[in-house]
Amino acid sequence: MDVKWGWGSRRAVHRGRLVAMLVLAPLLSGCLATTETANDPVTDVPPVYRAATGAPKAALPQQDWWRGFRSRELTELVERAHLDNLDIAAAVARIEQADAQTRIAGAALLPLVTFDGSATRSGVGKAPGTSTFSTVLNASYEIDLWGKNRAALRAAEYTAVASRFDREVIVLSTVATVINTYFQILAAQDRLAIARDNVAAATRILNVYQQRSSAGTASGLDLAQQQSLLAQQRAMIPPLDQTLRQNIATLAVLIGEAPARLTVRGGSLQRIVPQRVTPGLPSDLLLQRPDIREAEAQLAAADANVDNARAALFPSIQLTGQGGFVSAALQTLIMPQSAIYSATASLSQPIFDGFRLWSTLEAQKGRRTELLQDYRKAILSGFADVERALIAIRDLTEQERLQIEAVATARRAYELSETQLTAGTIDITTVLNTQKTLFQEQDQLVVVRLTRMQAIVSLFQALGGGWVIPEDLANARSPLRASK
Repeated sequence: MDVKWGWGSRRAVHRGRLVAMLVLAPLLSGCLATTETANDPVTDVPPVYRAATGAPKAALPQQDWWRGFRSRELTELVERAHLDNLDIAAAVARIEQADAQTRIAGAALLPLVTFDGSATRSGVGKAPGTSTFSTVLNASYEIDLWGKNRAALRAAEYTAVASRFDREVIVLSTVATVINTYFQILAAQDRLAIARDNVAAATRILNVYQQRSSAGTASGLDLAQQQSLLAQQRAMIPPLDQTLRQNIATLAVLIGEAPARLTVRGGSLQRIVPQRVTPGLPSDLLLQRPDIREAEAQLAAADANVDNARAALFPSIQLTGQGGFVSAALQTLIMPQSAIYSATASLSQPIFDGFRLWSTLEAQKGRRTELLQDYRKAILSGFADVERALIAIRDLTEQERLQIEAVATARRAYELSETQLTAGTIDITTVLNTQKTLFQEQDQLVVVRLTRMQAIVSLFQALGGGWVIPEDLANARSPLRASK
């Protein structure tokens, strides 16, 4: 019996299908049609994102969305990753393997034709030997009456489709990692610059106390406390330098380059333009996220494997034929009287195999159920990723604004304390506190800004980036189409 499935609205199901097929019908039909999926209680697509603001039907991210950060070096690095990243190259190789497996699976639907040619010389004792020459064409074909081979082909086709989605998942993950790593390099450069400025400021204050100590107006304790603060600031530089250089090495691997050959100019995280991202409708995510599409294709392949395992329980009908020439003399080989032929039809029905075929069917059903749950989880995880990114962007934007105010306030307090220190009207404790506060707030501002930029990248990644489904996949046969 046949079941026809569509990406969109077709949900017709034959009455003779098993209950398991009826369960999967509402889950998989219309998986890619957002209007129907939104009404599917299994996928539980919310009408809007809770943390979203603005118009729900916003424009989707551009394919080259990373250009919106307005960094030429970042754009160059992302483009190099597209070309030279080894994970992407491996994913392309897996596509080639999947395509080859599809052709292998499709070969079972075609006749098998072989040619045999032989020349034999045989004899006994001293008697004259005899020669036999033959040329034979053999053909065999299995009638796919129950759709076993067609189901195997469908499974291979959907696996090949899944491999293409897998490549897009890897591309999106690689691009996001390149961008985040580059932002970490910029943040490390900013923090290094701040640390060196803080060392210079602490040194300047220390010189004042050294002058006072020489004049007898400052105690050894005042001098020691400022020296301790200066040492703390100097100690911050090596780990920041380590972070900077290690991230450059990580970035080199991402773009397929030896770390010793990569030079990153960098600059400042302040020069990166924070992009405004509006997520659109949650139902759009089912089309935008390649990982969801990959899980869907894998589920369709699993359903085809169930059909294949079920059809293996029925008889197998094999047609074989043979035609050619056999002769004792080479010169009379290709002659009508030397022609031979045979035709055979055979039927094979499994009777008892230790429940191997039944167990294979049950195993494929279990695999299909597993992938169904993975598909549902992929959808829910996609919604959660978007919500988390939206929440992070909103809160971190506010935190960055407040942190900027904290830095401005701490700077005013520090400048006032330094002025009063020069005038000799302030104690060492107040000076130390204003220095520590300013140093900490400046460093924290960079960390908050980095986290906000990474949250923006996470939102782009959660929305599927600017990925657009290729036309060949958009026009592909629907999942679970078990046409006989």
